[in-house]
Amino acid sequence: MDYPILTPLQLSTHLRSLRKARGLSQADLGTRLGVGQTRIARIEGNPTAVSVEQLLELLGALGVRIVLRDTREPQADISAVSASPQSSPRQRKTGGEW
Repeated sequence: MDYPILTPLQLSTHLRSLRKARGLSQADLGTRLGVGQTRIARIEGNPTAVSVEQLLELLGALGVRIVLRDTREPQADISAVSASPQSSPRQRKTGGEW
C-alpha cells in the first residue's frame, strides 16, 4: 500500500501508525535501532529533526521503504508544444540552468 507524504506532519502520523501496526512500542523500536525510547518519540514528534540515513534505518526496521514516483504528466513532443499557439512565451533553459 502507498502512503503519500506531502508534509512533515503526515510523515509523523505514518511513522507512528506503522510502528503501532507492527505491534512495537517506542522502546521496542528503539532497541531494534540501538537508540532509546525518547529518541523514537522525538523522531515521531518531529521527523524533520532526523537525518536521511536515520530515517532510512527507521523505515527499514518498520519494513517499509521510500519510493520516489514521478507525478508529472508524460511530456508531449517539445516541437509540437512549441508550435502550439497556446504555448508559454518562456524559453526552455538548457545546460543545467533552472
